[in-house]
Amino acid sequence: MITYSLRRIVSIIPILILVSIVVFFLAKMMPGDPFTGEIDPNNTKPEYIEEMREKLGYNDPISTQYVRWIGNFIQGDFGKSTKYKKPAIEVIKDKLPNTIFLAVCALIITYLLAFFLGMYAGRKPNTIGDHAIGIFNYGGLAIPQYIVAIVAIYFFAFKLGWLPSSGSFKPGLEHGTWEFWSSRFYHVILPAFTLGLLSTASYTQFLRNDIIQNSRMDYVRSARARGTSESSIYNKHILRNSIIPLITFFGFDLATLISGAIITETIFTYPGIGMLFIDSITSRDYPIIMSLTMIFSLLTLLGNLVADILYGIVDPRIRY
Repeated sequence: MITYSLRRIVSIIPILILVSIVVFFLAKMMPGDPFTGEIDPNNTKPEYIEEMREKLGYNDPISTQYVRWIGNFIQGDFGKSTKYKKPAIEVIKDKLPNTIFLAVCALIITYLLAFFLGMYAGRKPNTIGDHAIGIFNYGGLAIPQYIVAIVAIYFFAFKLGWLPSSGSFKPGLEHGTWEFWSSRFYHVILPAFTLGLLSTASYTQFLRNDIIQNSRMDYVRSARARGTSESSIYNKHILRNSIIPLITFFGFDLATLISGAIITETIFTYPGIGMLFIDSITSRDYPIIMSLTMIFSLLTLLGNLVADILYGIVDPRIRY
């Protein structure tokens, strides 16, 4: 397992290099010029502009610019945000905790709902409850995330007034207090449910089908023949085997939830890195765009690695 993990980590490096090349050249091809955000807008003298372009390295060959950018990125220097006028890494650090909090809450909601709904539907197939859960699953898989977000805001925020439709906490609260954290949980419910709905629906359906399939295996028939109670059969035999593949999805969720937060955070105006990414595209803040794209790519690759490692851990039959 250690050898396999090291081999996978090494294989990530060339993929990241390829991604960095694509990200860099796509940023260069985008409309506008990031240089305009790094100089004094009141000074329009051609001499000043040319001097600053030379000083900041925009007149260097494109290959030289790439090597300088990727070298700085590896050292933790993501460049300077042209919108916020401070290092890009500081801007990302300010927004990242909100996205992590949203992703963790969405992950908890996803696995709790998927576990209980999938277990119920798997134990009682073709009942009214199973059909109702099936409708929920197919709806969650078919309806786009932004539609779910808009409908949730309309009903739960505007019509019923149960939950807030924007922000991450109520303004004026002191950080670290009970009221502050209560407000944070209160504000994250709607976006977390919206973000985790697709995964909840797919995992519930997967767990339900796997439980039904495992309940027809020979070892289950043998357990019933020995007089083992149904609850023991489901909890010790069927559920234990059915939940193994579900655990491996955790690795994919690490990347999916954070990158999927782009849509959710934008609709709910939730101040995380997803909303920051959209704002950076709108304002052509290239250092932020390039840094976040690289971070999303890295998380995706690490998520795949974690999923493979977890699968080998929870299933002894898998050997790499």
